[in-house]
Amino acid sequence: MGLNEMLQFFRQMSGKLGSNVYAGVQGQVSPQHISFMRQLQREMKEKSTLDLPLKDLPVVVFDIETTGFHPEKGDYVISIGAIKMIGEEIIESDTFYSLIKSHVPLPYEISKLTNIQDEDLLIAPEASEVLINFLKFINSSILVAHHAKHEQIFMQRMTLDLLRTKFEHRVIDTSFLMRIVDPNVKALSLEEACSLCEVEIRNRHHALWDARMTAEIWSFYLKKATDAGFHQLRDVYEQLAKL
Repeated sequence: MGLNEMLQFFRQMSGKLGSNVYAGVQGQVSPQHISFMRQLQREMKEKSTLDLPLKDLPVVVFDIETTGFHPEKGDYVISIGAIKMIGEEIIESDTFYSLIKSHVPLPYEISKLTNIQDEDLLIAPEASEVLINFLKFINSSILVAHHAKHEQIFMQRMTLDLLRTKFEHRVIDTSFLMRIVDPNVKALSLEEACSLCEVEIRNRHHALWDARMTAEIWSFYLKKATDAGFHQLRDVYEQLAKL
């Protein structure tokens, strides 16, 4: 079998292999990682952020690139990017980015979309290492994402597969603030949201750059929400319940 035929074979098999993509690293949860996760889960249970002023609310805005939309069918995370914020302020120097090792060739359309090559993933850190480092970066913070359900389901699957525990972080969609500012707003793509907020679109489908643009959208709508009289996260949830 030639190289091209072999790559094609793996691409055809990637959906089948993907559902067990972390099989090689399962069972390697160290006692230190178990202890860290237990402490992190305790902190999240004890931490109340609903009544913090929005202007002081610390969040981590994040984005992931994946091989598709269905982790239950074998799609998996290939990169994670994140940036920290306090209120409307984006902390430019406090970021996270990593590719994730994979030996399964990427579908051509995903490689073209993300500009991530198979060779990049072969030398990337192991998934378990990236996940632990990401969890240490975010600690017990609230997470923000655009179309957050996508990020949430993949993080849930990844955490369960690799660490055998639940991913329990609160994940807020940017649409939460959009809807209380404009109840008639429809679901917007990241490009559409950027255009609406006059955010420059740069390096689309790079996880860190997408997280950075999402942070600007969050900042834009957080200011509008506070100007409209919403001062705490609890105010936002209560308003959303009325819509």
